[in-house]
Amino acid sequence: MLQNYDLNRLTEPLLFWYASHARVLPWREDVTPYRIWVSEIMLQQTRVEAVKPYFNRFVGELPSVQALAECEEDRLLKLWEGLGYYNRVRNMQEAARTVMSDYGGCLPADYKALLSLKGIGRYTAGAIASIAFNLPVPAVDGNVLRVLMRAAANDADIARPATRSEAERLLAGVIPDGHASEYNQALMELGATVCLPNGEPLCHECPWLSLCEAKRQGIVTQLPVKQKQKARRCEDRTVLILRDDSRIALNKRPDRGLLAGMYELPNRTGHLTGDEVVREVEQMNLRPLRVTRLEDAVHIFSHVEWHLTGYLVEIDPLTINEADLLFVEVEDARDKYPIPAAFSAYIKYLV
Repeated sequence: MLQNYDLNRLTEPLLFWYASHARVLPWREDVTPYRIWVSEIMLQQTRVEAVKPYFNRFVGELPSVQALAECEEDRLLKLWEGLGYYNRVRNMQEAARTVMSDYGGCLPADYKALLSLKGIGRYTAGAIASIAFNLPVPAVDGNVLRVLMRAAANDADIARPATRSEAERLLAGVIPDGHASEYNQALMELGATVCLPNGEPLCHECPWLSLCEAKRQGIVTQLPVKQKQKARRCEDRTVLILRDDSRIALNKRPDRGLLAGMYELPNRTGHLTGDEVVREVEQMNLRPLRVTRLEDAVHIFSHVEWHLTGYLVEIDPLTINEADLLFVEVEDARDKYPIPAAFSAYIKYLV
């Protein structure tokens, strides 16, 4: 059990290491509860380097809880475009409105109050509470679980809620007084930059090298243990770029389900042939003038993979008014309408 390992002896070398190895990150340069919140939501299932430009753009346009709460939805989704998981930013906006109405526009310096906000779970509440307010509460994510399981040579399944709960309980008892912010960030940093997943960790750079039981036993790469997830379902789809000289067709998805409420390039189930594309377009009351086959692409969601093929279809502009689609100027499609990353392979044809 993790409780049989003395976590207290890890604290001093960890904080000493972090003082000279902490990365320079935008949300660390100007620490506010709002910026920490935005960064933590963005960092869920997205690499730090990929998040940086999105973070800077988002907080540049929406620098406060009030700005987030009042933002028009299409603009909000456009600012989030490329990060995926659009319900996350919708939940953030709902939480921001709660903060405006219940907390005077300031995120509460209270773990339970943070946890009550839409879209904020135990890890995110712990991260905001500890990093922004220096409250002594744990923030246990995959990085933290990995370094703990390796340090203790513990083979508990980290996918089990009970494993995470035990880690939270034990860390709550060893967070050093007055140093919750540095301590939690140091644990995350160690997992993100040294105690790496999916391959050989950089053990020679680790402040816990002499304290790590997994290293001593030669089982570092065997830990942590995580139950395999079910295989993702695969779906074949055909993406249609329907355009005349200056306009392109978009379709707004339903308000519920995958990519809810997003604007998308029209698409159909299955991989269609060129002749089938012509028939599909004609059924939309459009007249295709030229059909060009585009490259294939794959987009991976949490539980489904889209295997995409694409076609560029030049349309007779005189037939556009007959179609049940939204035709917008190409420049507006790029700059104003939030198009999911699922279609990123074909965005380059919006020129």
